[in-house]
Amino acid sequence: MDTAKSHEQWLQEMEEKSRAKQLKFIGGISSKLRRPMVAEAPKHPYRGAPDFWNAYEWSEQERVDRFTENFKSVGGHVERLATMEEVQRFIAGKADELGAKYIVRQNEPELADLGLEERLPEAKISVWNTDAEENWKARSAEADIGVVLVDHAAAYTSSMVVLSSKDKGRSVSLLPTVLIAIIPIDRLKTRLGEVMAIFDGSGRESLPAGIHFISGPSRSSDIENDLTIGVHGPGIVYALLVG
Repeated sequence: MDTAKSHEQWLQEMEEKSRAKQLKFIGGISSKLRRPMVAEAPKHPYRGAPDFWNAYEWSEQERVDRFTENFKSVGGHVERLATMEEVQRFIAGKADELGAKYIVRQNEPELADLGLEERLPEAKISVWNTDAEENWKARSAEADIGVVLVDHAAAYTSSMVVLSSKDKGRSVSLLPTVLIAIIPIDRLKTRLGEVMAIFDGSGRESLPAGIHFISGPSRSSDIENDLTIGVHGPGIVYALLVG
């Protein structure tokens, strides 16, 4: 009993010392900034986005224009296409231009209908999770191009939302050198909150294995602000707005 009490007292003393160090550290910063140290959490008059923002919405053409402008501003590429036939021609043309030998795509009916296997006979096109013996992460990592069908998109932040599942591995959008993302125009919303509301409404039990937000090519910057492209993902991203 005495040992347990002694241990409890020791923990309490350690916590008090830790808090004293924290106060001294933060107090030193506050003193140098000549600002009082904040002792209470700031009050929040409301939860979530304000009403005016929840009602904010652009027309379809405004969504297309803003998404294009924002996505290009961070180094991405945007193409406005009318049909999936034009998508097929674009992907085939880009594969020829880049000399792509390995392409990986999601196992989606819309992508199967593109007929890339027939259109690009010289390239090896792998369909995610169709071979149990395949190392799909390695296959995606060596791919020149990854092709995905975007589930949702937001124009205000130029964000594409790609969900993962057994047929839509996250590696398809994260590992290839070049990413080509197809966005049906009816999936392009104004605000990211519109997309998040869909997940909230479906309930926790219906959430996918992964939800990935892609707002342009992979960008990384160290403490000296030395910007590098393509470190943690594709360095080249094409967003194809279709419909």
